[in-house]
Amino acid sequence: MRRRPWVIVPAAGAGRRMQADRPKQYLPLAGSHVLALTLERLLCLQPQALVLVLAADDPYRYHDAAAPLIYACGGAERCHSVWAGLQALAGRAYHDDIVLVHDAARPCVRVSDLIALWQIVADEPDGALLAAPVRDTMKRADAAGHIAETVSRERLWHALTPQGFRYGDLCAVLQQVLAAGHLPSDEASAFEFLGRAPRLLAAAQDNIKITYPEDHALAAAILRAQGENGA
Repeated sequence: MRRRPWVIVPAAGAGRRMQADRPKQYLPLAGSHVLALTLERLLCLQPQALVLVLAADDPYRYHDAAAPLIYACGGAERCHSVWAGLQALAGRAYHDDIVLVHDAARPCVRVSDLIALWQIVADEPDGALLAAPVRDTMKRADAAGHIAETVSRERLWHALTPQGFRYGDLCAVLQQVLAAGHLPSDEASAFEFLGRAPRLLAAAQDNIKITYPEDHALAAAILRAQGENGA
């Protein structure tokens, strides 16, 4: 029987683009706050453990002490925090175990998409990630903010999370990429840097990341529309 996945949630960022009085993962949302709602969705997978990577001075602890959480201290960039999460699993996770990495500020991820990703990622040698096809016309700007060209949206996708990989592969790839001085913006781009090609798994478009102030209200509306189970 396939072992349940491990989950890493990098949550050490300050979220400065939100222009809020606190890190965006602690903004109130739907009677709770962003991070707690994100963790609740991920715990629906019944992971072996969920590694929550926090800033060094962050005292947060999830409200359910019985939940299988491991706490780790993050770094300057997302990739450093993910690396810290992987190190927290050393001696616990096997090489071929699946690790899913999910943004702390994506509380609207659907449980059905989480399950679908977990079910396919073990069969993908380069891992897989949730993604959404680009729908809008894409423009590339010049340095002055004027349109330089229209970019074909054919085969363009928005990269979402979770992104899933074998534990041993993700450790080796991230270590190699960081040693080369590259700071990948997500785990899939670390694999790409080494010439590998993770699979894109089409997922619901409402798996938004709360980044700007207007995203906060949109996430609240999405959660109301999804209902309690977030299926």
